[in-house]
Amino acid sequence: MAINLQKGQRENINAPKFTVGLGWDINNTSTGTGFDLDASLFLLGEDKKLVSDNHFIFYNNLESPDKSVIHTGDNLTGEGSGDDEQIKIDLTKIDSAIQEITVVVTIHDADARKQNFGQVRNSFIRIFNTDTNEEILKYELDEDFSIETAVEFGRIYNRNGEWKFEAVGAGQRDGLDKFVSIYQK
Repeated sequence: MAINLQKGQRENINAPKFTVGLGWDINNTSTGTGFDLDASLFLLGEDKKLVSDNHFIFYNNLESPDKSVIHTGDNLTGEGSGDDEQIKIDLTKIDSAIQEITVVVTIHDADARKQNFGQVRNSFIRIFNTDTNEEILKYELDEDFSIETAVEFGRIYNRNGEWKFEAVGAGQRDGLDKFVSIYQK
């Protein structure tokens, strides 16, 4: 049975192969423009920086060099139920230099479209066992991010050989560029 996490909670993943599913719905808004939310992952070393530029996984770079992390593709609308985007992670293949995976969701072209996460509802991240489809954990964002255009949903990190997930739920208003500047060497 899946564990529903609250902000700040941590949980062991205990699966060598798992999928990160992200989902969201859009409030009825007057922006007149469709929403395009994008999931990105930053594969970090012990120094909390990208192992290399190729370890930034997003819609223009869908897999890590060792193929341990594979983004299944960009969902341009978020319509429908269930996961809107998925990232498959295989810890049996992961480069030993990677000690943390930060999961970020941003709104594409948010400033030009006058959009923010206050216009998004039912946002969640979930992790499920890729082999059995059993849901391991889920974290639902319940804050109103009325000015933020990017949210760090959570981080997956290696602690003494065990991979864990921490529900972060931290938003900021400077979009994906801000996260890139934080994590690039």
